[in-house]
Amino acid sequence: MDTPALHLLVPFALPPAAEAAALVAGLELPALEKLLARASLADHHAPADPFQHTLPHERWLARTFGLAGSDDQTPLAPYMLLADGGVPGERMWFCAQPVHIHIARDHLVLTDPSDLELTAPDAAALHAAALPLMAGDATLIAPPDTRPARWYLADDALGVLHTTSLMRACGHNIDIWMPTGDGARAWLKLQNEIQMTWFDHPVNAHREAIGLPPVNSLWLYGGGALAPAGAPGRHLAAVHSDNPATRGLALHRGIPVSPPADDCLVPAALPAGTTLVELSELAGHFIRQDWARWRDALVRLENAWFAPALAQLEQGDLTGLSLTLCGDTQEVTLLARRGDLRKFWRRGPLASRLAGLSAI
Repeated sequence: MDTPALHLLVPFALPPAAEAAALVAGLELPALEKLLARASLADHHAPADPFQHTLPHERWLARTFGLAGSDDQTPLAPYMLLADGGVPGERMWFCAQPVHIHIARDHLVLTDPSDLELTAPDAAALHAAALPLMAGDATLIAPPDTRPARWYLADDALGVLHTTSLMRACGHNIDIWMPTGDGARAWLKLQNEIQMTWFDHPVNAHREAIGLPPVNSLWLYGGGALAPAGAPGRHLAAVHSDNPATRGLALHRGIPVSPPADDCLVPAALPAGTTLVELSELAGHFIRQDWARWRDALVRLENAWFAPALAQLEQGDLTGLSLTLCGDTQEVTLLARRGDLRKFWRRGPLASRLAGLSAI
């Protein structure tokens, strides 16, 4: 049987370059340190404009699976809908996510929807309240059991609409991240109607009574239609991810997909070819700039994935180990083969290596 290869996609692993060395200072991550030192740089992308409306791991997924579009717009919503059990058909879909927009002193800030603690019954009630506002051919789908709640909107009246990925805008002043394009006015009108409907809704009255923030808006992003099923991405033998976009892309390409394991997959469980594993544990901590928990999560990834994967490569159980590490603007892909691990002259402390990658 052919020896398998492993590709680890790690969103939000690259902190800001100026802070990277300090953020990993004192951490014992020997496997990651060795991989960063011995592996070769296979690819990197750092847009000239740091204010991209998408995230690096989203752009990497779009390229890997052959999606059309620009770096500033990644049409992932129909694939998310597919992963959530919907049938996108040929329509153009946006992800429409219930959110809380916080009113700061002189601006508005989008908060992480995973902090909303929105229950399924409350989400269903808010969805039911929004449905009568849909006009013409507009469709608002609420797949069950998504955590946090994710809805999907198709509306031909929106036309061309450029949006910002939810996690790109989270924690920031939303002013520069608002939708633009021919459909922006139609969307803002619908968004305002939904906001007014929810303002005094019993769900929000109850939430505020128990100290939870109100659900006061929808965030629209990821607009696009399904691409024809075809070859891009088929070099992957299997995909392990809990990211709905990644799962949907794999499903659409006919690639076996499952949630990631708690720790590194043993070689016997890997098929011939390359298995992609997306590790998302760092995301929420990075977005909230909770660097203590980010450090703790990085240590868990070291113990559960980096160290076991390095051992498998050293033993010859893997033909190659790739790491795609992403920040909030840039991404790098490193490739290590067994022979690379013997290049002892390639060395350097983790802090300087990570800072160097963050600055590429």
